Amino acid sequence: MGKLYVVPTPVGNLEDMTFRAIRILKEVDLILAEDTRTSGVLLKHFDIKNAMLSHHKFNEHQTVERIVERIKGGEQVALISDAGTPGISDPGFLIVRECVRNGIEVQCLPGATAFVPALVASGLPDERFCFEGFLPQKKGRATRLAQLQDEARTMVFYESPYRLVKTLTQFAEVFGAERKVAVCREISKVHEESVRGTLAEVIAHFQQSEPKGEIVIVLAGKDKDEKEK
Repeated sequence: MGKLYVVPTPVGNLEDMTFRAIRILKEVDLILAEDTRTSGVLLKHFDIKNAMLSHHKFNEHQTVERIVERIKGGEQVALISDAGTPGISDPGFLIVRECVRNGIEVQCLPGATAFVPALVASGLPDERFCFEGFLPQKKGRATRLAQLQDEARTMVFYESPYRLVKTLTQFAEVFGAERKVAVCREISKVHEESVRGTLAEVIAHFQQSEPKGEIVIVLAGKDKDEKEK
C-alpha cells in the first residue's frame, strides 16, 4: 500500500520551502494540486517534474475515491495547496479522512501556515487561541460572531482585503471598538506588514490605506474586566 503526504508550500517567500518537502515532491508518483498552474510555477522553480492532478474544492468529492484506490494500489501521493498547509482553509480534509478510513498512512510535513507567524507577531496572548478561518460571508455570520462574544482566547481569522474594513467594523460593533487587534498581510512577502492597535485605530488606518494581499486578523479575546462589567 502507498502513502499520502500532506506537504505545506510557501505562503510567500519560496525560501520557506523545506528540503524534505522538495525531496518528497520529487519522489512521489503523483502530486495533487489545488491549482496546477499556480503549483506548476513552484514545481518548476525547484525542478520537480512529477505528474500533477487537479484536486480542489469543486472536484474533490468526485476524485477522492479514485485517488484512494491508487494509493491502495501502491502509489505514493502528495497533496499540496496553492499556499500553506492543505486542510487549513484549503482542500485536504476529505482525502485525509478517506485515507484514514481505509487504513492508509498519512504523513503531514511541518511547514508554512499563514496564521502562525501572524499570531506570534501580533503581540497578543498566544498560549491559547482559537482558529476561525474565514467567517461565513452571509448566512450564519451574525450567529457565529455572537457565539464568539464571550471568547476569552485570542481569535484568528482569514479575510479578503476587499472585505477587511467591513469585517473589522462588524468586529467593533460586536466586541467593542477598543478591543485590541493585529492585521497581518502579505506574510513572508516583500511588503509584509502588521498593523496593531484597537479596532477603531486599525479601521481608521485601512480606511486611509487600501488593504492589499492575503490577510490574517488576530483579535484579542474578552478579558476579565470586560466580563465583570
